[in-house]
Amino acid sequence: MPGAGKSTIGLLLAQRLVKKFIDTDMLIQNRAHRTLQEILDQQGYAALRTIEEKEILSLSATNAVIATGGSAAYSEKAMVHLKVNGIIFYLHATMATLLSRIDNMNSRGIAKAPNQSFEDLYAEREALYRTYADFEIMCGNKSHETIIEEIMHTEHFFITAQVLM
Repeated sequence: MPGAGKSTIGLLLAQRLVKKFIDTDMLIQNRAHRTLQEILDQQGYAALRTIEEKEILSLSATNAVIATGGSAAYSEKAMVHLKVNGIIFYLHATMATLLSRIDNMNSRGIAKAPNQSFEDLYAEREALYRTYADFEIMCGNKSHETIIEEIMHTEHFFITAQVLM
C-alpha cells in the first residue's frame, strides 16, 4: 500500500546488500515525463495500472531490489514475472499507520477508482498482496533497520538475488 515504506525500505535494503535499486513508480514517471498523479488525472487509474504492468513486464533485472507501485498486484502477469526470479515481500502496515504517514492523499498518484475510499482500496489490495507474497512483514511502528533485519533473516532469503516489495 502507499505509505507502507516500499521505496524507503527497498532503497535501504539495496544499499545494505550492495544491489541495484529499482522503483517502478520512478520508472513510470521518468518514461512518461509526468507524475503518477498527472497520469491519473489525464488517463485514469486503469491506464496507470496498464502502464505499471508493461513497465514490470519489461524488467529483466538481476541483483536488484525492486519496489513496485501499490497496484502492481492487480496484474497476475506482472506478479508472475516478478516471482520467477525473486522473493516477494508484502510490507504490511495497518490502516491507521498508513493514514498517519500519507499527508498527500489527493496528489500522491494512488491508482484507485474515483469514488473508492482508501479503506476500500486497502481491503481490496490486502487480499491480492497476500496472494502473491512469499513473506509478509508486519511494519507497524518498527524502525527501518528492524524491518530490514526481518527481511534478511527470512527463510531462503539468499536463494535469489532479486527482492521485490
